[in-house]
Amino acid sequence: MTVSTRIAIIGVGDPGRHDEGVARAVLSRLRERAAERPLPPGTLLATCDPDPAQLIRLWENAELAVVLEPAHARPSRPGRIYRLELDNAALWRAGTMHPHGLGAAVSLARALGRLPGHLVAYAVDGADISLGHGLSEPVVATVGPLAECVEADIVRHRGAAARGTADEARV
Repeated sequence: MTVSTRIAIIGVGDPGRHDEGVARAVLSRLRERAAERPLPPGTLLATCDPDPAQLIRLWENAELAVVLEPAHARPSRPGRIYRLELDNAALWRAGTMHPHGLGAAVSLARALGRLPGHLVAYAVDGADISLGHGLSEPVVATVGPLAECVEADIVRHRGAAARGTADEARV
């Protein structure tokens, strides 16, 4: 049985500011792994700046959107990974996210009726966001584990989609 899903993995950040390049590093790792373990057909791997309109365009019609971005927590714990998961019901509930960054994109997409079916966001605390290239040591250490988390989200989503299709077929 073929399960049709559209998955968007979106990396946000400025690679010219050291640790803000973490999302691009994770996307590169996913591309490398795809040679051995292909991603599902229709999976989009894309980068963008934090402009809400760009995010919405990239996740439009997606059943699953995974957004990877740098975190700017205070106090900072470099390398710490934050995860936020929202299904369609939570995405549509007003006040779920604060109106800045990803929150602004969710608020706008809600108003426009262009939310993904399911949204998972990962943010990584950086140690260095000054101008320059290359990730700090604590952030480099998160790239592999974070790519594995994204792959696990894809597998969970595909499994849920397959179960939903199988449940519909039994009715």
